[in-house]
Amino acid sequence: MPTACKNTKQLHLLFTMKVKDITGYLETIAPRAYQESYDNSGLLTGEPDQEVTGVLITLDCIEEVVDEAIQKKCNLIIAHHPIIFKGLKKITGSNYVERTILKAIRNHIAIYAIHTNLDNVHTGVNRKIAEKIGLKNLKILAPKTDTLTKLVTFIPKADTERVLQALYSAGAGQIGEYKNCSFQTEGTGTFMPVGNANPHIGEVNKQERVNEDRAEVIFPTHQQAQVIAALKSAHPYEEVAYYLTRLANVNQEVGSGMIGELEQPLEPIEFLKRLKNSMNLTAIRHTRLLDRKVKKVGVCGGSGSFLLPQAVRSGADFFVTADFKYHEFFDAEGKITISDIGHYESEIFTKELLGEILNKKFPTFAVNFSATDTNPVRYF
Repeated sequence: MPTACKNTKQLHLLFTMKVKDITGYLETIAPRAYQESYDNSGLLTGEPDQEVTGVLITLDCIEEVVDEAIQKKCNLIIAHHPIIFKGLKKITGSNYVERTILKAIRNHIAIYAIHTNLDNVHTGVNRKIAEKIGLKNLKILAPKTDTLTKLVTFIPKADTERVLQALYSAGAGQIGEYKNCSFQTEGTGTFMPVGNANPHIGEVNKQERVNEDRAEVIFPTHQQAQVIAALKSAHPYEEVAYYLTRLANVNQEVGSGMIGELEQPLEPIEFLKRLKNSMNLTAIRHTRLLDRKVKKVGVCGGSGSFLLPQAVRSGADFFVTADFKYHEFFDAEGKITISDIGHYESEIFTKELLGEILNKKFPTFAVNFSATDTNPVRYF
């Protein structure tokens, strides 16, 4: 093969990107295990092994967005909202959902949705909103429970550090801003190899006593398979002793909404002006402004009325979200100011967030932002 052809082939292999490469990376940032039970995040059309010619990022995937992807030669659309949300019993083109899916399939365009899983991670949608508004000291407003598991295992002392490093690399031992976290106690392990055993330590039919470390680590439950695989691969014993415990602990890195503070307190009307400018808003629906300065602010992209009690309990002066119904505004009860900025408006910067995530990992790959205005709501 001529040298030029070899170089061209090598460059093609170097820069070839498949759908699963991109979506797999996104799921390390926002695991699908963190989506809400009603949601439908993930690959909705297309094949994981399909080679990607270009990525188009959008808030909503509708027919016009698919047309834009075709025009821009992008065969992977990454949307925040899943176009397939309820079950489809037929695809005949009778509504905008079916027409969008048909057009994507006919043109070999993959559609991937990253919805409430991106809402629920501490580096996701709500952090982006908070940063746009200028909030500091950010925390999840309503952290989730039952997302963590504890692993306890028993390791010969000489192998403890090596096994723990394997567990850390697989995702265990991360607690907030601290990594490589474990608890270790010394003890004595006893066993007798029998039959066809091939012991790392000891002899068949002979009772053994070994100095071991009991090691405990915590990991996100959805990473259980890879953590156990790492344990078994790194552990010297033929039969690895371990047990798992699901934890009810609050996970401060996963949950709904976000709470933060302004660097300097603002008068309510001044905060509204900041909110309007920073989020590019044309209108804000809000409850009565309170007679106190705004310091603490809660946010939730999209429909966040369910978080109002948490925002009040957190001591927030303002709660920024969308989709409040008329009677729900009364629930502020003079304790907090509700500011409904619109669903599309609250989440539009998700496109920017996804672009930052992908450009950081794939800096040489073409990432495009959809220019299609998918907001179904208009103001007169």
